[in-house]
Amino acid sequence: MINAVGKPQSILLLGGASDMGLAVVEQFLSRGPARVVLAARAGEDMSSPIARCEAAGASAVETVDFDATAFDTHEEIIDTIEGDIDLAIVAFGVLGDNEVQWQNQKRAVLAAQVNYTGAVSVGVLLADRMKKQGHGQIVVFSSVAGEMVRRSNFVYGSTKAGVDGFYRMLGEALRGTGVRVLTVRPGQVRTSMTAGLDDAPLTVDKEDAAKAIAAGVDGKKTVIWIHPLFRWVMLILKNLPQFVIRKLPI
Repeated sequence: MINAVGKPQSILLLGGASDMGLAVVEQFLSRGPARVVLAARAGEDMSSPIARCEAAGASAVETVDFDATAFDTHEEIIDTIEGDIDLAIVAFGVLGDNEVQWQNQKRAVLAAQVNYTGAVSVGVLLADRMKKQGHGQIVVFSSVAGEMVRRSNFVYGSTKAGVDGFYRMLGEALRGTGVRVLTVRPGQVRTSMTAGLDDAPLTVDKEDAAKAIAAGVDGKKTVIWIHPLFRWVMLILKNLPQFVIRKLPI
């Protein structure tokens, strides 16, 4: 389990090649060694993620094939992980081109299946596994885009709105079981996924995001914003009339 100084003995990263997810793993490994399981798509080159975990001090690194849309395989994947899962990070997802997605049924459905249905699938299974353990911490990457779904990325934003609502209430359902859920609402983070994009307002480095997530776990938070100012920005935007929103570059 995660001990008094915030050190887990085992970490599961769903989305094992996620740059931001790996930054969170590295942040927790800075507190001491732990076994790490990286769940990623079959055929994905995992040499760099494995090397990052080993360099950060992992006591062991394992990999497992994981397809977010192969829902029928998820239970077996979770069941094959030996020992307790102290910390599970749900970090997989697709961004995509919104203007393509909303006009292409297959692309829109894929985004929904990966980002939302896949996340719900593993969330239910992790909750069940951790309830039986009597302890555990789930961290899920939501998005500020899900707090207020905007025209510029409404396919992605709508999937994250679903993820956000599901995991926040999963945390409520798990109250008193020893299992905690932290929903993370990042804005733009400098990662391999956003490489080549211009920095949006309040963009942060992945290392700073990882530190904020670790602090949220330490503080037993249920929701955190990265950057913290996004909480107030979104509160204002959500209360503006739509005709004003249409005139903003968002």
